Amino acid sequence: MIRDYQAIMKTWFAKGHQRIIPTYGKHEGVKLLGILNYETGKVYCEEHEKYDAEVFMGFLEKTLEIYPTGKIVMILDNARIHHAKMLEDLLEKNKRLTLMFLPPYSPKLNLIEGLWGWLKNEVINNAFFSKVDEIQQAVRWFINYVNELPNMVIDRLCVKM
Repeated sequence: MIRDYQAIMKTWFAKGHQRIIPTYGKHEGVKLLGILNYETGKVYCEEHEKYDAEVFMGFLEKTLEIYPTGKIVMILDNARIHHAKMLEDLLEKNKRLTLMFLPPYSPKLNLIEGLWGWLKNEVINNAFFSKVDEIQQAVRWFINYVNELPNMVIDRLCVKM
């Protein structure tokens, strides 16, 4: 979730004159689901109004369309929606899709978390967005940007493992 209340991160300002980033105070945001292909460096990302088991199931179905052949291992945290009963039939019918769950409180083991941090550092932090639409545009710009430079994505996010 990329929220509308911006943060000051790693910035310079004159001593005693802290930089202030305004906010419009609605606590909206952009809810993202994403795939980072560790082999190709390509990123696929979807935006949603809500994040629930039904949305996640649709995301898994889209993943199967994007990667029509071969084994898919999706690394996930332990959010309740990732364990929803409604996913059982989909996973039973698509044995090539495996959900791998990380230990609790271990986001550094999931490389997509590095992508979300990179996104926030590049386009969200230290910036003011007057509407959630502007945040969405910034997110889309970033995803398009990294997809044009897949080797940079691999070097930055995947090689460190």
